[in-house]
Amino acid sequence: MPQRNSQRTERSRELRRRVVLPARIRHGAAWSDACILNVSSRGLLIHTSRQAPTGSEVELRRGEHVIVARVVWRDGAKAGLRADDRVPIEEIVTLGQSQVLQLSARGSVERRKSARPDDRQRLRARTMEFASVVVIGASLAGGAVVLVEEAFARPLAIVQAALGG
Repeated sequence: MPQRNSQRTERSRELRRRVVLPARIRHGAAWSDACILNVSSRGLLIHTSRQAPTGSEVELRRGEHVIVARVVWRDGAKAGLRADDRVPIEEIVTLGQSQVLQLSARGSVERRKSARPDDRQRLRARTMEFASVVVIGASLAGGAVVLVEEAFARPLAIVQAALGG
């Protein structure tokens, strides 16, 4: 049986810093919550309920830091990301621990709370779609009333004539 060490062709991995940090992740137009489980200067291990396919590009936000990365592997809710640029490990890990950072974070407006332009357009499109469905439904209901009235008009006229009225 050959020894594993002599056949090992993997390059040595950079040390990862284990953390549990909340973050937001965007794939396409959809945002979701994520948790950073470990971080190195070129990559991250995250846990998220919404998974991006392997090979896709995602945007990870932690505080004011934006990390653009590619999904290199997935295993259930966990995913390995390779960052395009160097990851500011210390700044991301210490975010929220400093008094100055906490005060500035509380004073800033949460970007996700304000509607983005594409959200307003989406809302307008949904409203127009709903109005169209209401108009079509009202037209179909009106047509059904006319058809029922015509269907009963002739038999009722015959009954009325037979009764002498």
